[in-house]
Amino acid sequence: MPVIDVWAQHPTLRFIQHEMFASLRRWTGAEALTEEPPVDLTLAAMDAGGVDSALLSAWCGPEGALISNDEVAAFVARAPERLYGVASVDLRRPVAAVRELRRCVHELGFKALRVVPWLWGWPPNDRHYYPLYAECVELGIPFCTQVGHTGPLRTSETGRPIPYLDDVALDFPELTVVAGHIGYPWTEEMIAVARKHENVYIDTSAYTCRRFPPELVRYLRDGRHKVLFGTNYPMITADRALADLDGLELDDVSRDLFLHGHAQRIFGLGKTHAG
Repeated sequence: MPVIDVWAQHPTLRFIQHEMFASLRRWTGAEALTEEPPVDLTLAAMDAGGVDSALLSAWCGPEGALISNDEVAAFVARAPERLYGVASVDLRRPVAAVRELRRCVHELGFKALRVVPWLWGWPPNDRHYYPLYAECVELGIPFCTQVGHTGPLRTSETGRPIPYLDDVALDFPELTVVAGHIGYPWTEEMIAVARKHENVYIDTSAYTCRRFPPELVRYLRDGRHKVLFGTNYPMITADRALADLDGLELDDVSRDLFLHGHAQRIFGLGKTHAG
């Protein structure tokens, strides 16, 4: 059964060595890194976890690009049959951000936009996001974001599904939203928002199958699920994330949609915007 990882990063040294990821370095042993990790390292981790393809995101924040869009494009070029790009932009410059998003989609072939709210300190219903939402609708790409508490020592308030993401879905019903990190400790809120809005989905990045809250497991099984698999690599590798997949007791259809089917459709994998 094919597996698509919808939330991953191939890290640069700037990313991995940032102070906010000190815990990541301790967990992964990345403190020993002294040069840019090769893309083959990410591909090997995918192979070890049985992942066929992954969406790799850029990381732009107030301090600049920790992983630039052009760096992601270069990573993808190393294995274009397995890797797909996800754009990141500077929220403080809305017009330039929209232009950069267009470039990423039309010239680089990227499949989505991702903004991590805690990085900026602005929740998703802040006005800085709204030009980008309209552009995502026009480009036909999903908006990916983080919900729930933060691992880094930054505010978790921006990750509340209600009211912030609920407001966005009300204002932009045509926008496809993929909310990563399951929304814990507000997972019930996140499920409620996904049930309420046709185009809102959840991805399981940053959590192993063993750690899914019971309410999320029930949602995966009940026939109305809109949940996608993600790792948050390199924070969590696919082999760890999927180690207890059988314990979810999903039927074949639910399992396929979770691991592959939803992602294939939502991100339009196999299609190209470049040209």
